[in-house]
Amino acid sequence: MSSANPQGIQAFPDALTDPDAWLEPFDWYREMRTDAPVRYDPSRNAWDVFRYEDVKRVISDNETFSVNPRIAADFEPADEAGQDMILDTMLFQDPPRHDELRDVVDEAFRARAVAEREPRLRELVDTLLDEAIAANDGEFDLVDELAYPFPVIVIADILGVPADDRAQFREWSDSLVAATSGESGDAIAEQQQESLQEMGMYFLSLIQDRREDPQDDLISRIATAELSDGTPLPQQEALGMCMLLLIAGNITTTNLITNAVRCFENNDLFDELAGDEDAIGTAIEEVLRYRAPVQAMTRIARTDVTLGEESIDEGDRLVAWLGSANRDEQKFDESDQFIVDREPTEHLGFGHGTHYCLGAPLARLEARVALSALLSRFDGLAVAETDLSPTRSSFVYGVESLPLQYSGTNDLT
Repeated sequence: MSSANPQGIQAFPDALTDPDAWLEPFDWYREMRTDAPVRYDPSRNAWDVFRYEDVKRVISDNETFSVNPRIAADFEPADEAGQDMILDTMLFQDPPRHDELRDVVDEAFRARAVAEREPRLRELVDTLLDEAIAANDGEFDLVDELAYPFPVIVIADILGVPADDRAQFREWSDSLVAATSGESGDAIAEQQQESLQEMGMYFLSLIQDRREDPQDDLISRIATAELSDGTPLPQQEALGMCMLLLIAGNITTTNLITNAVRCFENNDLFDELAGDEDAIGTAIEEVLRYRAPVQAMTRIARTDVTLGEESIDEGDRLVAWLGSANRDEQKFDESDQFIVDREPTEHLGFGHGTHYCLGAPLARLEARVALSALLSRFDGLAVAETDLSPTRSSFVYGVESLPLQYSGTNDLT
């Protein structure tokens, strides 16, 4: 069982195992919404759910569907000590435990606290773009130069870990979200276990330091947190929370920024959006619908339930395809068109309900700041000719690199 996929579900069905298919899964989604909106895949031992209303119900109805994989009928405990550490985080806990754990860090990600970081975010983006211009001649890779390092530095600042370690953070993050399907699955799972152990030791040292010498950072808050009954947050859960925040704090935003540039390029929007941050903010919501960074979420049936016309048994696993729900023609007019000023979208790009993305305000701000600077800074901006490679993940949707070219730059100082 993969540490990055502790539910044990390989989300890739056969239709999406080809990299080109994962780059553009939307025709398959449309076919499934029509022909098999709720279907069982015996090869993955999981139900797939495709229509908007069904997906929204699965991810929102805590009484019927659980995030806790330990209640799955075929759950098997991890072989390695600590491999299921991530299961003790709020990501895989139902209320009320989820709420208690989320309260430990919720304040740092509320809209007001996030807004106070905007000057720092703008400074970081300008610095990264300066470095990209200085190191390249008319072309640079968006992922390597901006979309990855920017959110990593931000979450590192919030947590209180050295941003200089971001190369190591990327290695861990890429490993832990990688899909373990295919011939290389066992090797990837082994690398994930190694990454998990290394990451755990890294944060264990920081947590111990902060307990002895608290700082003004989120790791100190986690290290010294007390739960509602007055007991300290257990070390296993403190470790898992730090690891979760680091991974979730950069993977989603990296792909949101990159997916946005792909959407803008395909619709000739670079010039139209440049200099208009309100329009960029609205466009980001359409990106979250049209090419959501997270295409699927998983749940376990807590009781026998009928979904669509299918009978699902207690303990069955489900994959709720957010990317399909966001293209559902029964919910969205012109659902396969990128409409830059679409309002309201009611997309499920950040989930819905209790488990709505904790970092949504931060991701939105990071994307708006990064895209605004990018579009204003460069003349003749375009995506260079290249063969795109999808991220190696069953759930995270994006590309591993996106080379951009430009004809000139603007000095905004």
